[in-house]
Amino acid sequence: MSNAIQLLRFITAGSVDDGKSTLIGRLLHDSKSIFEDQLSAISKTSEKRGMAAVDLSLLTDGLQAEREQGITIDVAYRYFATPKRKFIIGDTPGHEQYTRNMVTAASTANLVVILIDARKGVLTQTRRHTFLASLVGVPHIVLAVNKMDMVDYSEDTFNAIVAEYRAFAAQLGIHDVTCIPMSALNGDMVVKHGDNLGWYKGAPLLEFLENVVIDYDVNTTDFRYPVQWVCRPQTQEHHDFRGYMGRIESGEIAVGDEITVLPSGRTSKIKEIVTYDGNLQRAYAPQSITLTLSDEIDISRGDMFVKASAMPQVAKELEATLCWLAESPLDLNRKYIIKHTTRMVKCLFSRLEYRVDVNTLSHHGTDKLHMNDIARVAMKVQQPLVLDHYSKNRSTGNFIVIDEATNNTVAAGMIA
Repeated sequence: MSNAIQLLRFITAGSVDDGKSTLIGRLLHDSKSIFEDQLSAISKTSEKRGMAAVDLSLLTDGLQAEREQGITIDVAYRYFATPKRKFIIGDTPGHEQYTRNMVTAASTANLVVILIDARKGVLTQTRRHTFLASLVGVPHIVLAVNKMDMVDYSEDTFNAIVAEYRAFAAQLGIHDVTCIPMSALNGDMVVKHGDNLGWYKGAPLLEFLENVVIDYDVNTTDFRYPVQWVCRPQTQEHHDFRGYMGRIESGEIAVGDEITVLPSGRTSKIKEIVTYDGNLQRAYAPQSITLTLSDEIDISRGDMFVKASAMPQVAKELEATLCWLAESPLDLNRKYIIKHTTRMVKCLFSRLEYRVDVNTLSHHGTDKLHMNDIARVAMKVQQPLVLDHYSKNRSTGNFIVIDEATNNTVAAGMIA
């Protein structure tokens, strides 16, 4: 496999004023990942506001509306790199009414950093963001206990918060949590250890982010290859070429392997693995490739290649957890479009099982879904979908719902 520097996608989440934007600003500043003109601009803005030090949160709060309100109202993405790894950071909103923003940002993240104000401890928002992270299957969680400078860098305060948080996370089946005390304002335990947390023997946040193992965040065992395009070049040289283009969503494939095409169930063997750089003998997720087969089979966009040793579910009726993203509520009498991997099919929502209260995790009966609501739903689709449980395979376990009248994305779903 490639020796290229890995990319880690992570998001920050927490209550309003827990210091998410300041933390990201500190990461960018102390890792020397900002330009001089950026630093100069935020220095001038900080001076205008009468601040004694540079307000590093301005590096992520790029929208004028955010600055005016003093809160982050959308997901602000930033990119930076160190010699060890590349990073994309998403700074997510703290308010409950922006639940959809966190769900969509977390769905592609390898890791979430959940911030806690050391003075306030575990709050309702902390529990909500942890639930949402578990819902969308974020593989790694870091609990960053921030503003330790405001509690005299107390080890006892840190330990009490960690104990309470771990007890809650265990209720959600989350047991792998890394807990780091820090002061984003002063820079303690963000990029460097600093001088005030000598009792903490773990790595600073950046060092942890550089070294956390993400090789296994992708399902490496179950081969899933949704066909994106059937390639039939109209040239004399390649007039008999028929290739199936797409991206390996999970697992691996080799020349000579037997595959099953779903939903038809027809089988064949891999003849060639074609790339721009030449043919391969073996390919892995998430490589984009073109496959040719030993047999001529009727295959079209949306079909999926799998191996008989790891078969997914093929179904026209399914249940899923849905996060409603649109301002207009779900209409049970309307047809919608499901986009699942490369397949688009019409669907009807047959019933709403319950709505989840994201603050208490309790379930409530409902007959409507409004923006930011999360619910359990039952659906019927016009053509069969090739599905995996979301916790087993994020790529084939998720889908989006599209309003066919406006072509807007109105919901994100996870199959469970």
